[in-house]
Amino acid sequence: MRLNAIKYYFREAFRAIFRNSWLSLASVGVVAVSLLILGCSLLLVLNAGNIAANLESSVEISVFLADGTTTGQILDMGNRLQAMPEVAQVEFVNKRQALEEMKNNFGDKKDILAGLEEKNPLPDAFRVKTHTVDQVAPLASRLESFAGVEQVRYGQGIVEKLMELSRWVRAAGVGTMVFLGVASVFLIATTIRLSVFARRKEIGIMKFLGATNWFVRFPFLLEGMFLGLAGSLLAATAVYFGYYSLVGNFQLSLPFMQLITDRNVIIPMLEGLLVLGLAIGAVGSLISVRKFLKV
Repeated sequence: MRLNAIKYYFREAFRAIFRNSWLSLASVGVVAVSLLILGCSLLLVLNAGNIAANLESSVEISVFLADGTTTGQILDMGNRLQAMPEVAQVEFVNKRQALEEMKNNFGDKKDILAGLEEKNPLPDAFRVKTHTVDQVAPLASRLESFAGVEQVRYGQGIVEKLMELSRWVRAAGVGTMVFLGVASVFLIATTIRLSVFARRKEIGIMKFLGATNWFVRFPFLLEGMFLGLAGSLLAATAVYFGYYSLVGNFQLSLPFMQLITDRNVIIPMLEGLLVLGLAIGAVGSLISVRKFLKV
């Protein structure tokens, strides 16, 4: 590609942007708003997935042992649990440790448990964690049949609802992102089409004089990419500062709500928005100018 042609493409692209300044601003605004919504939706999905993953990782099976279970039986059961492929972690908690944990949970009111030290009614137990949350219920059902097991608890009903919620959030998030991505392409295509329509006579003259399709198309392609990049820069900037401002407020008012703060996760997502803005502008321009090349 000759240097003169490159200069022509960039000159025409910028000339068109400034010539149709209001349309250009509208295009940038459409891309910015669309990608802002898309970025917020993506952050919502990432945080919802992170919260669901944290909840899933905290789900454990409590295997309460019958009174009189010997040390040998406890060791044997611990070895059997650790040998199971679906088991990720096994922890034995004797009745004394369980009482101490209960006291810590009661805090200042732990004195009401003082009478339990002489005759501790709490059972010895194993706490079992699985690799995935969907392995919890089947494993709990198997453990109920183990000799020496008096009771098995894992939050029946809650785990199933958590799994359903997690699947729904991921599916809804993917659907929202796909919808907004497609909508953004058509919105920018519609806006740029107005700019192309205003120059349809110019395109027709260029075609009659022998200009190739790509010679006519390339300035519009650059124009769309510049507009898309400008809109995506606005959206990425707003998402970045808005998100970290929101995270700061959440950490002060809701410290238990663990939101994603790792910039190694956020920055690549924002870079993706910039690339998407370029792609939206390019695709929108190509869709818009295609009709007017048929002279």
